Amino acid sequence: MEQQNDRPSFTEEEALAFHAGDKPGKIAVVPSKPMATQRDLALAYSPGVAVPVRAIAERPEAVYDYTSKGNLVAVISNGTAILGLGDLGPLASKPVMEGKAVLFKRFADVDAIDIEVDTTDVEAFINCVRYLGPTFGGINLEDIKAPDCFVIEERLRELMDIPVFHDDQHGTAIICAAGIINALQLTGRKISEIKVVVNGAGAAGIACLELLKTMGLPSANAVLCDSKGVIYRGRTSGMNQWKSAHAVDTTARTLEEALVDCDVFLGLSVKGAVTKEMVKTMAKAPIIFAMANPDPEITPEEVKSVRSDAIVATGRSDYPNQVNNVLGFPYIFRGALDVRAREINLPMKVAAAEALAALAREDVPDEVATAYRGARPSYGPEYIIPSPFDPRLISRVSSAVSEAAIKSGVARRAIPDGERYRAELSARLDPSANLFHRLTTSVRANPKRVVFAEGEEPCVVRAAAAFQQAGLGKAILVGRREVVKATIKNAGLEEADLEIRVPHSAAEAAPYIEALYQRLQRRGALYRDCVRMVTNDRNIYAASLLAADEADAMVTGMTRAYAAALNDVRQVMDSPTGQRPMGVQILFAKGRVIFVADTSVHEHPTSEQLADIAVQSARVAKHFGYTPRVALLASSTFGYPRNERSERIVEAVNILDRRQVDFEYDGEMAVDVALSRDKLKLYPFCRLTDTANVLVMPAVHSADIATKLLQQVGGTSMLGPFLVGLEKPVQIVTLGAKMSEIYNAALVASL
Repeated sequence: MEQQNDRPSFTEEEALAFHAGDKPGKIAVVPSKPMATQRDLALAYSPGVAVPVRAIAERPEAVYDYTSKGNLVAVISNGTAILGLGDLGPLASKPVMEGKAVLFKRFADVDAIDIEVDTTDVEAFINCVRYLGPTFGGINLEDIKAPDCFVIEERLRELMDIPVFHDDQHGTAIICAAGIINALQLTGRKISEIKVVVNGAGAAGIACLELLKTMGLPSANAVLCDSKGVIYRGRTSGMNQWKSAHAVDTTARTLEEALVDCDVFLGLSVKGAVTKEMVKTMAKAPIIFAMANPDPEITPEEVKSVRSDAIVATGRSDYPNQVNNVLGFPYIFRGALDVRAREINLPMKVAAAEALAALAREDVPDEVATAYRGARPSYGPEYIIPSPFDPRLISRVSSAVSEAAIKSGVARRAIPDGERYRAELSARLDPSANLFHRLTTSVRANPKRVVFAEGEEPCVVRAAAAFQQAGLGKAILVGRREVVKATIKNAGLEEADLEIRVPHSAAEAAPYIEALYQRLQRRGALYRDCVRMVTNDRNIYAASLLAADEADAMVTGMTRAYAAALNDVRQVMDSPTGQRPMGVQILFAKGRVIFVADTSVHEHPTSEQLADIAVQSARVAKHFGYTPRVALLASSTFGYPRNERSERIVEAVNILDRRQVDFEYDGEMAVDVALSRDKLKLYPFCRLTDTANVLVMPAVHSADIATKLLQQVGGTSMLGPFLVGLEKPVQIVTLGAKMSEIYNAALVASL
């Protein structure tokens, strides 16, 4: 289920501001071909466009070859069942549909356009959508009330020759089925032998029941309940044809009675629908999926207090075994689009569920372990559904769906090389989305105290509040109390309960002053100098809190130049032995993640410093869950053309050889060689097994020019620069940083 249940880390004003701006909304249309010259325009439109027009007229299937149809999905709603908000109409549904379009793109590289239909008349809605087939490769129905959604989907599937998928029904059912497959295996049961009770006879509840029956659950063993109780044969009150299809012969009339000796409970209803007493009456090793949104029918803690043998899943991200639709719909559509499927049928849904179940039984990759603070989750009662951070989801689920489409005869296109297809799928991932998900989960599992040195600034206050409200840790603001409080009030964040620290006097700050004096007294500082620094300089005071273990991490830099802020911090703390302060930026471009160092500290590093930078940047890559392949860059490649400036890079490689480090590295090499497989092949002696993902720059100005150029040209997103190599975690943002950059710096500082 797509959940909205994490505690908000933003105010209503911030949410509105996010959706507003110079370009209101969350999506835009970007040309996929160059439009720079008159020739480009002539090819894109008249007269060049006439050529594909004639080709498609002669062979309609060519539309997939010459247009975007094959990667385009319509996200369609009439707003009659918006999230947990109810019937608020089509205009109010537009932000949600745009959000769904964003998820399609972020997780599976599917282009999606939202369409809001202004009618509650089922026939009118069907007639509107049915004629959109020539434009789109698939239709995702969303937030349409039951029972209208059943009629609409069924009729559109009959009328259209492209996939029509109501995610509220089938997405939930597929993820739920995957978890049930594994829970049954862990408890030694077969689906043909269990008793299932479903509470909630809406779209998702009925879809879950239907999919389980398709997978082998006997109809007689399945009990469906709604707000009036059990749906039994002969019941007339509150019935419709979809409920009647699942009516059974039973003497049970209430959910409480139905749960006696039940093996599996699926809840898609309301908070508190299930009690501890009900759970006690269930069969041995009960399987409980309490998926009500935003709060479950019964919490895992409540279940475990009476049944230690239970396996529990919810729709929430703060509990194990989250049933989250994002595990399904992007990858299901990806697989269906890639084979130009006519529909998403039962074999494709079962294939998706089985692929998800199988993935949860495998060892998790480093990316998932990183998200869990290195506590690598493993298959068992608290890990029966894959993590949303698993990068293998797109290749496993999408390929399973496409293969099922081909086998079941609904595919227009075959995939000749499955292995190559899976590799192409993996390359489609947006690495920045996965990385941020992993970082957030990792920090939330081990919250930290972060001191924000510039606590009087409005965007710093907002970032600190967002950090704390997101459950990532405790925010400490440094600043004059009356000024900070006024800023908090103006931002509407009084409820954030942010801690404010400021040295009111030298006596109050005495421990920090004494520590600084002991550190600097033989470096020319008098005691009164240390008094002045601690009581007047926010950076030094914040760093002193960090040094005294009254905070775990620090963020600064918004109001002061990077070098000045770093100098302030280094008055208070050093680098550990064998390390040096340096900056690392992370680049996200064309499916790649690239770490660039040093981007902020060493103006013209020596060979020894370059070797240190290589070691530390490799360590950073590992910390973020990547296997480092380090290229030490130059304007020459392995001696050509001859360049005296490359000698220190060659010597840095020799130093790494002597150190016998535990990661791949080589140099000197030009950046195009480091990042191109074809060019690397020209140097078979190169030690890198694949293109580099860590670039060690020959000088800070090279790094600065390269990263800023890429940032301005577009097509590349960046994170950082991040400061590493100090004894305590400190992040220095760029001068004038935005709220999101400060928030990200706090997130990274907390790792």
